[in-house]
Amino acid sequence: MIRSFPTLRRAALAAIVLGGACSTALALDTSRADVQAFVDRVVDKHGLERTAVEQWLAHATIDAGIIEKISRPAERVRPWHEYRQIFLTTERITAGVEFWNEHTATLKAAEDKYGVPAEIIVGIIGVETYYGRITGRYTVRDALATLAFDYPPRSRFFGGELEAYLLLSRAEGWDVDSVLGSYAGAMGRGQFIPTSYREYAVDFDDDGRRDLFDSWPDAIGSVANYLARHRWRRGEPVVAPARIKKPFSIVPPQKNTLKLTSTLGDLRAGGVRTAIDGDAATPATLIRLDGVDRNDYWVGRHNFYVITRYNRSVMYALAVQQLGAAIATKRSSR
Repeated sequence: MIRSFPTLRRAALAAIVLGGACSTALALDTSRADVQAFVDRVVDKHGLERTAVEQWLAHATIDAGIIEKISRPAERVRPWHEYRQIFLTTERITAGVEFWNEHTATLKAAEDKYGVPAEIIVGIIGVETYYGRITGRYTVRDALATLAFDYPPRSRFFGGELEAYLLLSRAEGWDVDSVLGSYAGAMGRGQFIPTSYREYAVDFDDDGRRDLFDSWPDAIGSVANYLARHRWRRGEPVVAPARIKKPFSIVPPQKNTLKLTSTLGDLRAGGVRTAIDGDAATPATLIRLDGVDRNDYWVGRHNFYVITRYNRSVMYALAVQQLGAAIATKRSSR
């Protein structure tokens, strides 16, 4: 059952959004039943001091702008041909070449250790933060508190992220008032949410710390480790364009499900042609996206699915692959 906003808080948020007020921030009311339930859980589960947790939360604010943003992400409201143009720009490709050249040794070391190609790592960092230029402007605690307590569709998920962030900031000795990230609470040069930071971040420069904010080796190694831990397969293809031989009997999954719903044999028998190799039993999925004048078709394999573990959007995964490929092509032509 989805809980509703407390009446007064819902009205206040609506007034702020509709009225266009300069400030969208409201102090978190720590006496709320859901906030107290969160405190009870983390105190009982982790042996934390109740007063300290309550004080930590008392400094958080609820930001209506965050709810507006997460309700309308680019992956949901833009067609593929518009979404692609955000990332596949001359400037970002050039920046990717420069980034790759600057960090060639680290990217090679990460590829050797984890099996993830440099172009995929570069593609992810390019899409996520424009090579460190855009890492977020929201206080992570505020973003997570807003989504945990005033965004019912995913309150349980973000409550877990807020819990993880409390533990992570304590372990890392962070000043929680100054750690900035995205509106969804993702942090650092690779945009890891707190549970991912705790689970997949690595100390790739061997300085004794996992620093995704200021260490490029740690950021690069952590992106590669994340994909490897999600079962990236070394040397296998990712995705390839497809053309449809009419009439064809394969119907692309509704909303481009992230599961590998077919096999290459099924697709070939149904009239789908692609350059991707593999025997007939190889799991694959047909992807249909909105082009400028017509649909674009693609065939994705296992490693394409793995990229969607980083961000569960087919358009995101394809943008990562295409940006990385464009950077690799431009770099090799120099």
